[in-house]
Amino acid sequence: MLVLLLAAAIWFGGRFMGAPKAMRAGFLGLLFLAVLGVQFAFPADHPLRVATGGSAALWLIVAGGVGLFLGYRQVLTMLRRKADATPPPPQKQGAFSDTELNRYARHIVLREVGGAGQKALKNARVLVVGAGGLGAPVLQYLAAAGVGTIGVIDGDVVENANLQRQVIHKDRAIGTPKVFSAQSEMEAQNPFVTVLPYHRRLTDDIADDLLADFDLVLDGTDNFDTRYLVNKACVAAGKPLISGALSQWEGQLSIFDPHRSVPCYECIFPTAPAPHLAPSCAEAGVIGPLPGVIGAMMAMEAVKLITDAGTPLRGQMLIYDALYGESRSIAITRRKDCAVCGDIA
Repeated sequence: MLVLLLAAAIWFGGRFMGAPKAMRAGFLGLLFLAVLGVQFAFPADHPLRVATGGSAALWLIVAGGVGLFLGYRQVLTMLRRKADATPPPPQKQGAFSDTELNRYARHIVLREVGGAGQKALKNARVLVVGAGGLGAPVLQYLAAAGVGTIGVIDGDVVENANLQRQVIHKDRAIGTPKVFSAQSEMEAQNPFVTVLPYHRRLTDDIADDLLADFDLVLDGTDNFDTRYLVNKACVAAGKPLISGALSQWEGQLSIFDPHRSVPCYECIFPTAPAPHLAPSCAEAGVIGPLPGVIGAMMAMEAVKLITDAGTPLRGQMLIYDALYGESRSIAITRRKDCAVCGDIA
């Protein structure tokens, strides 16, 4: 009992005082050697030897048991480290694990998607410009649908005023760059996708190089300068552009793809409207669920383009009026004198 009390005092008392584990273990080793020394040095009837067990054999057995336990623990630790250090076998592009097959089963049973369509989603590379009101639902649904590589570029941070409509961001993310907040939520929702965050504004000097790495672009930005820039870069790269816009209770979206004989963004909006005619959401307001409606439609068009399902919104602009529950589609055509795509045959 005396030895056990001393050992407990050394271990737990040292822990309370902040002593490192190695130091406490060292003192326990010294205590063990001292006890063995007493057992060998003193006669059998000596009070100190009697108080510390009376036999060296007892302590040697205890030492053997502790040694076996520590050795077993060390072997387990080494095996865990080796397992953690071994990289998983590389998964071929387009190959599905059993978990993925189960996750995407509702897609795969659709005649218009099937296994080939889901494989196309997995192999697709999609860039989303903006991680705000429209970008939030777009990113969520692209990740959930299994789009393999999703890039997102945005230079803003999450603000309290965003959370009324930008549902991918959480209260704890206030002050965090939107692209990293979105990445965290997307990877938590679907660990089988790769998210590439770019925390910066899209500028003319990087647009061409960035778009070259992707197959499809979705624009959910809230300013005309960026919309014109994205459109120009998509036309130059020959990439289809899914563009959406919001104002108060109304939203619109279309696919701009002049290389497929439909207009580009600048064909329809050759000049930006005066600021008082197109106020920002901060100035004019926007109803919270509206970005979710339009953003989900944008994601739907992306899935259709990637899987070649149905009739995408090429040459059509869909306008949704949430206040009166009305939708209408208008035909849009290219302008031969368009400064951006007019020279495309």
